[in-house]
Amino acid sequence: MSEPYQSPISPGRSWYEDSVGDRPRYRSLDGSTRADVLVVGGGYTGLSAALHLARAGVDVVLCEGARLGDGASGRNGGQFGTGQRLWPEEMEPRYGVERSRRLFDLAEAAKASLVETIAAEGIDADFRPGQISLAHKKRYVEDFRRHADWLNERYDYPHIRFMDAAETAERLGSPAYHAGLRDTGTGHIHPMKLLVGMGRAARRAGARLFEDTPVRRLRRENGLWQAETPTGTVSATQVLLATNAHGGRLNRDNAAHVLPIRSFIGATEPLAEPDRVLPGNEAADDSRFVVRYFRKTPDNRLLFGGREAYTSASGDVAGQIRAQVGSIWPHLSDVAFSHAWGGSVAVTMPRMPYVASPEPGLTAIGGFSGHGVMLTHWTGRLYAERITGGGTDRLGVFEDLDIPAFPGGSWLRGPLLFLAMTWYALRDRF
Repeated sequence: MSEPYQSPISPGRSWYEDSVGDRPRYRSLDGSTRADVLVVGGGYTGLSAALHLARAGVDVVLCEGARLGDGASGRNGGQFGTGQRLWPEEMEPRYGVERSRRLFDLAEAAKASLVETIAAEGIDADFRPGQISLAHKKRYVEDFRRHADWLNERYDYPHIRFMDAAETAERLGSPAYHAGLRDTGTGHIHPMKLLVGMGRAARRAGARLFEDTPVRRLRRENGLWQAETPTGTVSATQVLLATNAHGGRLNRDNAAHVLPIRSFIGATEPLAEPDRVLPGNEAADDSRFVVRYFRKTPDNRLLFGGREAYTSASGDVAGQIRAQVGSIWPHLSDVAFSHAWGGSVAVTMPRMPYVASPEPGLTAIGGFSGHGVMLTHWTGRLYAERITGGGTDRLGVFEDLDIPAFPGGSWLRGPLLFLAMTWYALRDRF
């Protein structure tokens, strides 16, 4: 009997891998080929772009360095969220009211687009409605109340409302938080099932998908991009760099703006008393800078993410997550974990997506900062819309955001981020 597959780029085997069912394999590139568009990276952004390009008749090749689903798209928390990573109250002073509303509306369009794609392609992604957000400090209670009012009144979003401490405790199954928000206009999914479905849809549409085909070098000559892999080359007029946390130094500008960090999740054994935890089956996240996010699976496991790392070290993932679970639900202090895994996600300085065209014919998209389940799909679709000339260039709204590079250059930005994140993690405790 063969050993279970272990990702070469992400630590631990996930519950998603063991519950996804049939996970197709795609062959590696062998030799040289030509395409209109080369997509580098087979996560949600890349697959969405490949799907919508192929639907429009564009000859598209996608190269994934490992296996589809080995990156964050197949291993994440599965929560949709509403709006951008920044709340409108934070965006308005930075971007102005009009642009803030445009960004919020684009995020809502992203949500609708993803739901539409899931239905159109017949993807069984285990969608469950509802999300609650939790205030872990008393001083955040009025911020949460004001946020609900802003979305209701200024952004015409009626699906969110404020919860006091009593209702928050009832919906969470714990009095660990001071207040909350309940959003019935969003939900959560099985990310690997979604990714597998997207891969199948892209292939049906005519996209050529290659796994275990890392792009080692990108160069431009005679008006064409040349992508070198260990087993062949791809020539293309346009290139989408959709590697997110795994771009390395393929493009210097992208590397300066998008920084990988590690995030970890644990899955418990099925809970003995599942109705004591999130009885309404919503997903949840909290107000910590190093956010805790959790939800139940259809078979009543608790999936809990709450640990980030800014180096390659992982340590005792299950033990550390168990301690966080026990701080919310003391009766789960000794709960058994069946799975613990991690992966690399990417952040930007302002925690907003990085979309840029650093060279002719090259577009980079990434840095979703933990808010990527729906925005990745959307920006991939908007990239296809741009290439095919499908009307308004909505991708430009993201490209116009002023996303600064990380300070410290390629050598110091990691240590500087570690210091900054350690400071914020300490602030979360006090």
